[in-house]
This record gives sequence, C-alpha cells and structure tokens, in this order.
Amino acid sequence: MDLGYFIFVLPAFIFAIWAQVKVNSAYTKYSKVSASADVPGYKVAAALLSESGLGDVKIEKVPGELTDHYDPRDKTLRLSSGVYDSTSVAALSIAAHEVGHAVQHAVGYTPLVVRNGLVPIVQLVSQAAFPLFLIGLIFQSGVLINIGLLFFLGAVLFQVITLPVEFDASKRALNMLEGLGFVQGDESVAAGNMLNAAALTYVAATAMALAQFLRLFMLAGRRD
Repeated sequence: MDLGYFIFVLPAFIFAIWAQVKVNSAYTKYSKVSASADVPGYKVAAALLSESGLGDVKIEKVPGELTDHYDPRDKTLRLSSGVYDSTSVAALSIAAHEVGHAVQHAVGYTPLVVRNGLVPIVQLVSQAAFPLFLIGLIFQSGVLINIGLLFFLGAVLFQVITLPVEFDASKRALNMLEGLGFVQGDESVAAGNMLNAAALTYVAATAMALAQFLRLFMLAGRRD
C-alpha cells in the first residue's frame, strides 16, 4: 500500500465504516421506540405530503431495509417494509426525511435541482474516471491522466452537493414531524439523533470520494 492510501483513504474508509455502524445502531435502537402518535410511517408520510400540498405524490412499499427514497421522475415516495408499517421513531424520521426530498423537488430547491441534473453525467464520468487514469499511467499519457482526475473530481463535487440536500431534507423532516405533533419531547430528540446518524453516511461518502481523489492526485504527481 502506498503512502497516499494511509494518509487519505484508510482514515476515510474507517470513518465510513464507523458512520454505517452508527446509522445501523441508531436505526436498531429507535426502531424499538414507538412514537406516542401511534401512526405508521406511510400514514405519517401521507399527512406530511398533504400538509405540504403534495397530495399527488404516490407512496409505495418496497422490499429491503433502509431502501427508502423519493423518485422525482414519477413523483413516488418508496418506503421500505420496516418503515411503511412501523410506528417507531426511526420509521417516522425516515419517512419524513423522504417527504423532505419531495418538498425540495416541489419548491425547486437549488442544490437538489443541480444534483438531479448532474446524475446522468456523474454516472458516466465516475465509471470512466479510474480506467482513463489507469490507462494514462500505463502509457504515460498526461492528457488521459488529467481527464481521469477531472472526471473523478466531478464525482467528488457531486458528493459535496449532496450534503446540503440531505441535511436540508432532515431539517425539514424534523420541523414537519414536530409541527404536526407526530413527535414531541424526548421523541423529537430521538428523531434528531436518527436523522443526524443517517446524515453521517453522506459525510463519510464525501470524505471517501475526496480521499480517493487526493490519492490519485498524489500518484499522478509522482509519475516519471
């Protein structure tokens, strides 16, 4: 392993593992804490959507754990089984977070608009970045190396743009849950903890992408 790995990638990798453990731990903990409102996740989501004037957004149950997401293409909120039917603080927090994304989409929240517009481009360049960089190293092509680095930097910037999107969705989620009385008192604290733990995974993903870029940048700088 080279020096760049130990300086940049390994710490970011450890941080990413820690963040994933933390969100899984928070989900397990708060999945066992029932909210006093005693309303399942899908009904909470429907109420929050209605209150936000988004009654046209569909809600669907999907398999898996923590597979929840909002799809702006067909305006559908997809909730995992453990969130859809559960009345736990964790379920309500996750459902509300996805509603937060639906609200962002509806109001044209700028970071979300930018991120969604970059998705097809980033998918392409992120797949091509490392192969181009590697081919450039093999054939000592500065042009290909620089293109690979530029593509990788694009993927890093995408992760950076994702951060305000996720933090804003969590902020909206907690405000909506409290505003309609679905969580209160200690439940609000628990919901905040759940949302903060989930946000850490995006911070870790950003750190990991940046660390990989810096490692490649150092590697490019050492070529003969």
